[in-house]
Amino acid sequence: MMNKDLYNILGVNKTASDAEIKSAYRKLARKYHPDLNKDNPSAAEKFKEISCAYDILGDKEKRQKYDNKEIDADGKPTGFGAGFGGAGGQSYYYSGSNPFEGAGSFDFSSIFGDDIFSQFNGGAGGFQGFGGGRSRPRKGQDINYTMQIDFLSAARGEDKTVTIQGKSINVKIPAGTEDGQTLRLKGLGQSSLNGGENGDVLITLKVSAHPYFCAEGKNINLELPISLKEALLGAKVTVPTINGKVAVNIPPYSSSGAKLRLKGQGIKTKLGQGDEIVTLKVMMPKTKNAELESVLKTMDDERVRDF
Repeated sequence: MMNKDLYNILGVNKTASDAEIKSAYRKLARKYHPDLNKDNPSAAEKFKEISCAYDILGDKEKRQKYDNKEIDADGKPTGFGAGFGGAGGQSYYYSGSNPFEGAGSFDFSSIFGDDIFSQFNGGAGGFQGFGGGRSRPRKGQDINYTMQIDFLSAARGEDKTVTIQGKSINVKIPAGTEDGQTLRLKGLGQSSLNGGENGDVLITLKVSAHPYFCAEGKNINLELPISLKEALLGAKVTVPTINGKVAVNIPPYSSSGAKLRLKGQGIKTKLGQGDEIVTLKVMMPKTKNAELESVLKTMDDERVRDF
């Protein structure tokens, strides 16, 4: 490696920061690690090359010596003392063997990041084929999935079956599920590669809007249009709920905005039962009604505003 440029090997400029060098090394290590390239014999040599380069550039003292041309790309001293270990008797020369051999206490996670260990057999105790340390069991990867459900399924709760990566999974949607809520199904994710527990399935629920219901906590809100006659004289009307239709009495002389509470017609959870809140909305006649206008003209004006 003596004639090679370590910065070129890692694909960074000579002015690169320590963080940029480390990031470049992680990216290349993921790409060329032998456990991820079993059908590419040259990957091991490439991995060894970038590892040796990082061993020097990733160490401030060694990097300075390299930049000052006190050591070469192999870590060997240059000029006077070459071949004799350099100042202080230290030598950075690599014989071309595995740079991690015998380094059982080396903290690979500080260089690769913990995420790489979930991709192949290996762990902080040593990579497979490098160092021979015993792998630390790691949990398999989680699977993320988004499920669209209708409002009533979310409000009442429902069991649904979905197929994720070719596997049928039963999903129990709890009553009162809110839009964006995530369900965790333990142990149904990816298998561990080295004897750890399986990952989980994380299902994010997207709740579709309903044409006339909306939820507020355990309560269900409904705006109920009523005619002028129903508002004035009172009436018995049929009202939808999330559990079916029920009959409701509209009191005479009801105004728009008046609220009726239907006990127990809301969302039922382990924390209790909600209600349905019905808000009245008085609708004017859609066509001209001369008789109604004539009657209203005979009525005395009534004060309805306080301002």
